[in-house]
Amino acid sequence: MIKQNDPCWCGSGKKYKRCHHQPHLLLRPGTISPYRPVPEGIPRPPYAETGDPGPEEEPDIKTADVIERMRIAGRKAAEILQIAGDAVAPGVTTDEIDAIVHQATIDRGGYPSPLNYRGFPKSVCTSVNEVICHGVPDDRPLADGDIVNIDVTIWVEGVHGDTNATFLVGDVDPMSRKLVRVTRECLDLGIDAVVPGRPISDIGKAIENHASRYGYEVVRAFIGHGIGREFHTDLHILHYYSPNATTVMEPGMTFTIEPMISMGTGNHYLWPDRWTAVTADESRTAQFEHTILVTDRGAERLTELPAAVTAGTGVDADTDIDAG
Repeated sequence: MIKQNDPCWCGSGKKYKRCHHQPHLLLRPGTISPYRPVPEGIPRPPYAETGDPGPEEEPDIKTADVIERMRIAGRKAAEILQIAGDAVAPGVTTDEIDAIVHQATIDRGGYPSPLNYRGFPKSVCTSVNEVICHGVPDDRPLADGDIVNIDVTIWVEGVHGDTNATFLVGDVDPMSRKLVRVTRECLDLGIDAVVPGRPISDIGKAIENHASRYGYEVVRAFIGHGIGREFHTDLHILHYYSPNATTVMEPGMTFTIEPMISMGTGNHYLWPDRWTAVTADESRTAQFEHTILVTDRGAERLTELPAAVTAGTGVDADTDIDAG
C-alpha cells in the first residue's frame, strides 16, 4: 500500500499524507443484513443451494436457442440496472439497493445470480469509491460525492445476463467524473474491437491504450469472462494487452467486457470478507460492463443500457475532457 510520504496517486506532486490521505473518508465494512429469500416458485441455478457452481464447462459458441434466451436475460438485467441506478442518492444504503435489485429480479421471474454464488451473501455487488469490485452491500449510506458501481446479473430462461455501471452520488468532483467518463469510453472501445477472426487481445489493447492516455491504470486481477448457461466459463477476456490472448473471436461467442480503471494503482487487496477488492493506494476506480455476442459484423450488446442509465452516470458523450 502507498505510504504517507509517497507521492500522491492523483499526480498532484504532493505527498500522499498532504493530499488524498483522508482516513475518515475511506470505506470500512458495515453491517450486512440477513439473507434475502427467493420465493419457491422462482427457478434456481444449480449452485443456489450449495454455492458450488461446479466446473466451467460450456461451449464457447452458443446455439441459436441459447442466444435468444440470453437476449431476454440481457434485457431484463439492463432494466434492473436502470431501476437500481434510479435509486442512487445521498443517504441511500447499499443494502437498500440490494433489496431493490433482489425484488426487481424476482418481479421478472429471475434469480439474482450473485446470491450464494461461491457463498456471496447478497443479490448484487455494490462497489463504492476505492472498491474495485465485488463490494458486499451493507448499512453504509451513500455520501454526497461518492461514486458507486452496481453490478447486476440475473439468471432467467436458464441463462445469465450480466451488466454494470458506475453512478454519481450527488455533487461529484471533476476528477472522479472524468474517471467515470473515460471508463465508459474504455468499455465502448473494447466492444468496438470485437471483430470475428481477430484475437481477443484486440479488446484489451483498445482498453489499455485509452486508459493510459489519461494516466489511468487497468486493474489486471479481474477480467471479463464467458457467460451463458453458466455464470462464468473458461473464456477469459483481458482488459489489457497480452500477446498470449490468442483466442480468435467467432460468431456465436458470448462474453462480458467489464474494464475496471483506477486513478492510481491497479493493484489491490481484499477485505477480510474475502470478496471486497480495494485499490492498494486507496484511489478511486470505476467500471462498466456489457454482455456481448460476437456476430458476423462485430458485437451485439445483449445488455444495452437504456438512455436513463447512461444519463444517471453523469457521462456525456459530447463532453471533451483533455487527457492529463
